[in-house]
Amino acid sequence: MGRPGATAVSRRGYSRRMTAAQDIRSPGADQRFGRVLVVEDDADLRDVMTGALAADGHVVSAAADAAAALDLLVEEQFDLVLLDIGLGPGPDGIDVCRRLRSAGLDAVHVLVLTARDAEADVVMALEAGADDYVTKPIGVAELRSRVRAVMRRLRPVETRGAELRSGALLLDPDSRLVRVGAAPLQLTYSEFEVLHALLAAEGSLRSRQELLFAIFGDDAFRDPRAIDVHVHHLRDKIGAAGGDPEMIVTVRGAGYRLGT
Repeated sequence: MGRPGATAVSRRGYSRRMTAAQDIRSPGADQRFGRVLVVEDDADLRDVMTGALAADGHVVSAAADAAAALDLLVEEQFDLVLLDIGLGPGPDGIDVCRRLRSAGLDAVHVLVLTARDAEADVVMALEAGADDYVTKPIGVAELRSRVRAVMRRLRPVETRGAELRSGALLLDPDSRLVRVGAAPLQLTYSEFEVLHALLAAEGSLRSRQELLFAIFGDDAFRDPRAIDVHVHHLRDKIGAAGGDPEMIVTVRGAGYRLGT
């Protein structure tokens, strides 16, 4: 049983928590829809966000604090977490993101919500494992558009080609499996896309803007320094698996490439 701060919404609007049978989309459901967890302590904003996304066809759950969010993340599977950094009192959104990744929930796309002037919070969230961020206040139309874009990226309809290798590192674009030798790497969505773009470039330079485009399909309104954080995480994970973390080479002032 989840905490009192956790609620759920069906495609048709608000409801109490749904049973597992009611809350699972059929295999033939439209792949533009997904399971979204909204974590926001402002009740009015939370209601607007959950209502708009439910009206779009997503299965939406909501949490008002970190503890309720973590309960839901343990109990249920989500495609996307919309996570307010400024939760309070108690653990904040950074703590939720860090605990989510520490629990091995790397496949969940995390989109953090932050104030316009909170650049330090954005960096901290990315370092904690967030995939992307949006600034508040955010309009309903932009929110719906960003969520639809995430769902399209998480559910590609076409195959992406053969396995890619560099030394002991192997990446399968279709299964999204990565390993160094026999050791699997648990990567977030954004880390996987950065590594895929670098492997596909076969040693050629990729700018930060190009890597942002590889993740999101555009580089608008995003800080290119987010790529630096994802590369830092990739190096740590490759090294921990027994690979060479310096295989990702920094080209100062220009971007990144894979070394030979």
